Amino acid sequence: MLERPITREKQYKYKGQMRTRLIVERTEKKPISVQALAKSINNYFWYRRKVSEGTKGPIEYEFTKRRITLSRDGLPHKTVWLVIKRTIEEIPTYYYYISNAPVSTRLKTFVWLSGIRWAIEQCFEETKSELGMDQYEVRKYAGWNHHILTCILAHFFLWHLKIRLGKKSPCHYVVSA
Repeated sequence: MLERPITREKQYKYKGQMRTRLIVERTEKKPISVQALAKSINNYFWYRRKVSEGTKGPIEYEFTKRRITLSRDGLPHKTVWLVIKRTIEEIPTYYYYISNAPVSTRLKTFVWLSGIRWAIEQCFEETKSELGMDQYEVRKYAGWNHHILTCILAHFFLWHLKIRLGKKSPCHYVVSA
């Protein structure tokens, strides 16, 4: 729903106790799907942004954002941002993101966040292959959390060391006796 419907509390009796529940007042506007909303947005409200530089040139998408109210069990649940990304093609492909960011958040921030996912996936892939993040043998959450956090911090440290030393750094070897 784009607008939050009017609700009221209704009292009822259950097993001898008075209880209340939230009900939706009569409203003419029905909930719509995210896909239907995305396809109904006028082209004027889509903003083209370059997300990265590819081998064949810049990679661009069109973005828009809307404040929507999610529903749960037919009742309004919470109001969030819906960020919609679409490809620039004859028949576009749509991607959807939900965010609980403040109302003052700019579209530029959402565009940046939509592209940061690749960096996170790359971090996990490198940490699994190089630092053994996938080789944990723990039985409890605390042990698993410690192992994952240590691996990610080690990856962060090595990544910064690689940036600081660059290609001009001498080669250092650790020799064990």
